[in-house]
Amino acid sequence: MTVLDAYAVIAFLRAEPAAPEVNPLLERRGAALTTVGVAEVLDHLIRILGVDEEDATLDVAQLGLLDGIPVSPALGAAAGRLRARRYHRSRCAVSMADCIAAEAARSRAEPLATSDPDLLHLCHIEDIARTVLPQSDGSVWTPPSGSI
Repeated sequence: MTVLDAYAVIAFLRAEPAAPEVNPLLERRGAALTTVGVAEVLDHLIRILGVDEEDATLDVAQLGLLDGIPVSPALGAAAGRLRARRYHRSRCAVSMADCIAAEAARSRAEPLATSDPDLLHLCHIEDIARTVLPQSDGSVWTPPSGSI
């Protein structure tokens, strides 16, 4: 299984550069969002893109992602500790949802698929497996040279 961040799903639905890499993950039914990720995708589709609420929910359901990975107390606590340890407003501006996705991937020993450079850097530093997706402009994050 691969844990997806919300951007991966939004990029797929919008046919952005990451879509060809997200598609096989979805086709194998080997991908999941956290419940917070489901909320993020729905919020983006409805509020930002103007998709009808029922249509947005159906889109996520048809991808097999509506039943997200639950955020247990242990997962929530781990995500809170991770964000407290790594967040910095200019050097590593990861959201709580990002940290929940990262900890969900870590707890399952599965990769996190994202194009978010701050989230990828956090995963690199924390040794969390990751699948690097292209950003909206087609650029791809690369790990910094040197030691972690």
